[in-house]
Order: sequence, then structure tokens, then C-alpha cells
Amino acid sequence: MTDEADRRLRVAADCTEKAHIRHEIDRLDRALLVLFAERQTYVRRMAEIKQHPDEAYDQHRIETMLAELRARAEILGLEPDQAEAVWQVLIDWNVAYEQRTISARTGLALTAVSLD
Repeated sequence: MTDEADRRLRVAADCTEKAHIRHEIDRLDRALLVLFAERQTYVRRMAEIKQHPDEAYDQHRIETMLAELRARAEILGLEPDQAEAVWQVLIDWNVAYEQRTISARTGLALTAVSLD
């Protein structure tokens, strides 16, 4: 893919070759990484604000968030199970990160048991 036409953005329906599709998927993956990195800055900040490692796990927030993501995914044509699986990994990682970070900063141990 060297000519200008091969570098432009294509909607999926306009992709006529596997290389076109792979190019667009790679482009989207790079954009997703930028968004995930930005999201992580907020997770880090949250870990600075919270005062106890137990605060990292909020079951009601997680359930509400996943329900909203599933509903939005469906509207966008994304499989809700896929969206939930991706965000569940993010949430699990973020909870563990916050617990470790808050514990290291405060010297407080995790006392609540999270239900994974």
C-alpha cells in the first residue's frame, strides 16, 4: 500500500482487500491505545485521591458502568458481551492498580474482600 489511495481512511464496506482492512484495524488500534492511555491518567489520579485501598472496589459503580456500556455497545452495533469483557478486564486491572497504589502510599492494607 504505497499510493495515496491506499493510505486514506476507508469505511469497512469500501475495503476490497485484506490489506485495507488490516490497515484500518491497525489505525483504530493505535487510536484506542491513545484513549486507553488517557483513561489511565484518570485512574492514576483516582488512586491519588482515594484514602483507603478498600475504596478501589465499588460494586455498584461497576455494575452501573457495565450496564451502561452494554446498552451503548448495542446501540453502536458492537456485541455487548465483547464490550463487557473488554471493560471487565480494564476494571479488574484498575481496581488492582488502585488497591496497590493506595496501599503503598498510605501503608493501609486492603480489608474488604472484592467479589471477582
